[in-house]
Amino acid sequence: MSDYSTTITAIAEQARRREDALPVRNEQCRSKFYFQPHPAPKVFLFFHGFTAGPYQFEPLAEMLFQAGYNVLVPLQPGHGIAGDWNGDNPPPLSEDLQVYQDFVMEWLQHAQPLGEQLYIGGYSTGGTLAAWLAQTHPQRIEKTLLFAPYLSGMNKLVDWLVEILPFYYEWLNKDNPGNFGYHGFRIPALRILLDTGQEILDRANHTPTPPVLIVSSESDQATNLHEHRELFAAVVRHQPKSWYYCFGKKLDIPHTMMTKPEGNHYLAQLLTLAKAYVESDLTWSQVKEIAAQLSQGKTFDTVAAQLHLNQPISPELPVMMTVIDKQALVD
Repeated sequence: MSDYSTTITAIAEQARRREDALPVRNEQCRSKFYFQPHPAPKVFLFFHGFTAGPYQFEPLAEMLFQAGYNVLVPLQPGHGIAGDWNGDNPPPLSEDLQVYQDFVMEWLQHAQPLGEQLYIGGYSTGGTLAAWLAQTHPQRIEKTLLFAPYLSGMNKLVDWLVEILPFYYEWLNKDNPGNFGYHGFRIPALRILLDTGQEILDRANHTPTPPVLIVSSESDQATNLHEHRELFAAVVRHQPKSWYYCFGKKLDIPHTMMTKPEGNHYLAQLLTLAKAYVESDLTWSQVKEIAAQLSQGKTFDTVAAQLHLNQPISPELPVMMTVIDKQALVD
């Protein structure tokens, strides 16, 4: 216990000193740590999105912490730094992929001793980094959670421009009240992550990975849903305990799906889905069969008995099946 207490204190203090020295753009951009007083059965390591900050994982982190788990959401290199950033003075986002790879490896080392099982995850380009880490170190990770991972964009012309042009781009939703990060960036800083996304897809059919949850939205205008499904199809063949869910267009959940202020008015559904996944040991086929039978009017207990489900099932799973579109799972 003394070693554990020393470790979590050192992690928090090191991050505080580093971010004081930057200094950080605002308090929302600081690393977020949710530490139990003792090692936990599960520890979660999450990576935020491009130009954003750890604030994006606050709702999910708080829910998992209340469930008894440890959660770490570190500030990524070059992100969240105070300054008058614009096209003439762009924020200091790295254009060297090795910087990000070293970063996620460092935090893998920090997170590993804090719980019995390590879960990693990320949103958008943070999902890209989490997927890379899962492919390169599968034996160290229990499960992976990818929220709208950036494997490529919706528009192939835009992807092509990202590959060749060095210009500064400003987000269309930069004034969104939920955006506490940078308003823009130099395209080459995003290019390295686009290239990583394509490498992840290329390796998915022959590279072992832990089971994965992939969450998409039909209203996402930033990422390619077809490639989310392509990645899932590749992973689930080897890891049948992987799940996929896409929120329908009528919910109008944008790419920035991790918080209500960023535009997700159905955040509770996403949180319920994530908790049901990490606490359940069901295969994708079982999840689809449960959804199909519930759609016929059966109760969850009846379905569980008929399917002889004896593996761990989260208390959130019946709730999840109530609040999400079951037919979307079946289809």
